[in-house]
Amino acid sequence: MNRTTLSLIAGATALAAVTGFAALSAPDATGTESAAQPAAQRPVERTSLLCPAPSTSDIAETTYTSFTPVTKGAGSGGKAELRAAAAKSADAGAADDGKGEDGKDGKDGEKTGGTSSGDAAGEPVLTPKEPGRPVTGETSGSDAPALVGTADGRFAPGWTLQETTEVAAGTGRGLQGVTCTAPDTDFWFPGAATSPERTDYVHLTNPDDAAAVVDIELYGKDGLLKSEVGEGITVPAHSSEPVLLSTLADADQTDLTVHVNVRSGRVGAAVQALDDKIGGDWLAASADPSGSLVLPGIPKDATEVRLIAFAPGDADADLKVRLASPSGLITPAGHETVHVKGGMTAAVDLGDVTRGEPGSLVLTPTQQSVPVVAALRVVRGKGDRKETAFIPATRPVGTRATAPANGAKGSTLSLTAPGRAATVEVTASAGSGGGTPVSKTYTIKAGTTQDIEPPVPGGLKGTYALTVEPVSGGPVHGARTLSAARDGVPAFTVQVLPDDRGTVAVPRAEQDLSVLLD
Repeated sequence: MNRTTLSLIAGATALAAVTGFAALSAPDATGTESAAQPAAQRPVERTSLLCPAPSTSDIAETTYTSFTPVTKGAGSGGKAELRAAAAKSADAGAADDGKGEDGKDGKDGEKTGGTSSGDAAGEPVLTPKEPGRPVTGETSGSDAPALVGTADGRFAPGWTLQETTEVAAGTGRGLQGVTCTAPDTDFWFPGAATSPERTDYVHLTNPDDAAAVVDIELYGKDGLLKSEVGEGITVPAHSSEPVLLSTLADADQTDLTVHVNVRSGRVGAAVQALDDKIGGDWLAASADPSGSLVLPGIPKDATEVRLIAFAPGDADADLKVRLASPSGLITPAGHETVHVKGGMTAAVDLGDVTRGEPGSLVLTPTQQSVPVVAALRVVRGKGDRKETAFIPATRPVGTRATAPANGAKGSTLSLTAPGRAATVEVTASAGSGGGTPVSKTYTIKAGTTQDIEPPVPGGLKGTYALTVEPVSGGPVHGARTLSAARDGVPAFTVQVLPDDRGTVAVPRAEQDLSVLLD
């Protein structure tokens, strides 16, 4: 028998074996002609978050707060940790079996302190010990680095990090807060400036083993600001680069839109906007360009509200402006619409648009839908006692949203249902130092914004986290405001609450024996 015949026999035998195995393991044929099943939602298994360097002020006091909600089906292993970007070891955050370096289960360890630069051994700034309970770390001064966080296993689904900094005096004085971001390749920041009173930086943090290459574009009222300095910026592996916006263009611009486009790799990005006289805050990225946008959580005592919008394409956008108040949707007098020219930044002063009531801005197309991005600059206080925060357009809460770093006082949860009415469940977690979780259900009427004094855990010690989970009805958008008045200045910071991306859609797969046939 020649070699060719033996090969044919071997191939036929192998095919028969594969076919036989497939036939034995194939599912029952009943119902195979029914409609395809939707993808299943499964807990994510790994999450990365990036926190920018908090401040250049020597008197800055910064707190990091980590929280992972308890997620059904998340398993029992894994760990989470937050380290200085430059000190990140090659294996930091690698998937493991839930065991720490001492061989014990990851839930046994917790670090609640921190250093301004991380120690030489690369010790974590903080290490959560269990889902459902926040962990905090602290640092001070101007040399605190950017941080890279990784979580896997049961710590990954919905993991959220908050960086909160208090600066007592100087440029940007007040309360500055930012939700640490996941790495991505495209960011839009309407609301930045290069005017003389502003000092704005875009912070770029690279979590990966290879360098990232980034382009930064600035768009003002007349379009793109010509500059070659913002092209091809290299962000080395496991490092962070703060870029002063005024070095990228010569023109003084009061209202700018910053576009961060990553050519290779991925980064986390956030803009730190600091004013000489009216404080400052972090400006988070706007939701992806869309024809309709919601900007939730304008405080009821806002004295100045400024809308900044940008249309990335060539087409102009005409937007209807409405305020979702506690009583319903209203149109601000004199600001019924806003026209945004394609490729140019538009800004509108809305004044004290809320008139003593909480509200959210709802932007919709007047006719043709043109994608835009937008943010609000919000001012509280008067005279020389003003403080500033920013509210970017945000995605709906979705399945669940998370806001850590809440105290017994000073937190306000703002929820809006721009379309249909909605019912949500709000849960206050256990405290970082102790306490019993508490949940309450709220109904948000259609077209309204409701400010909620959040539930507080029983016997609270330390800080706690809030989770918002829609129960029924239409989409809900949310924001959380932290307030801490100092010397008559109403210091505050606002973080929007998009879906925490704790789950991912996993398509359902079925065996198809036709792939074995020629």
